[in-house]
Amino acid sequence: MRHFTRIAEGVDTAPLLAELDAAPETWLADTSRQRKVRCQRNTRNIFLRAPRKPLPPGAKNANDVHESRLAPAAAKFPRALAFCMRVAGEQDGALGRATLVALLPRSRVHPHVDAGAYYRIRERFHLVLKSPGGSPLTAGDESVVMREGELWTFNNKVRHWADNPSEAPRIHLIFDLLPASGRGRYALGLDDAEGAPTVTGGGA
Repeated sequence: MRHFTRIAEGVDTAPLLAELDAAPETWLADTSRQRKVRCQRNTRNIFLRAPRKPLPPGAKNANDVHESRLAPAAAKFPRALAFCMRVAGEQDGALGRATLVALLPRSRVHPHVDAGAYYRIRERFHLVLKSPGGSPLTAGDESVVMREGELWTFNNKVRHWADNPSEAPRIHLIFDLLPASGRGRYALGLDDAEGAPTVTGGGA
């Protein structure tokens, strides 16, 4: 496939789900994403790593901000963050933003493209934590069904959307990695991106 790569399967998601079960109030602690990003209106999310604020001079919005910071809720999800960092090390990349996302039952993340300087040079990863019947995701002219315990990366620079046909929320851990030069699958090469940050490995 041109737009999808399955990285792993059989990931033990129980420790990450236990963190969620211990802090259900965090789903509504920050509702800015579903309120302000129209294509995400059917989701709930928990920011673990978010764009650094205030935005630097010249940045139109957070999509042009490369630096990330730990979000307030991150302290409640050390295992989720540790997983992201481990994958960053295995993939020889630097960890950017990370969020836990629940797509509501019988709903959709509407078609969109992740545009901006931040996304242009990074790869997006999805770890499926909870998804009865699987998670359909379409990018460009290709579709996959991601299953619980699978880790995927895909091309979020093309038009894509996700569906949840089940009667229960679909929960993914979603995070971005800045790949080392020459290692990216779907990201613009660092050498070609003006003003791009450098990668020193291990997930900055």
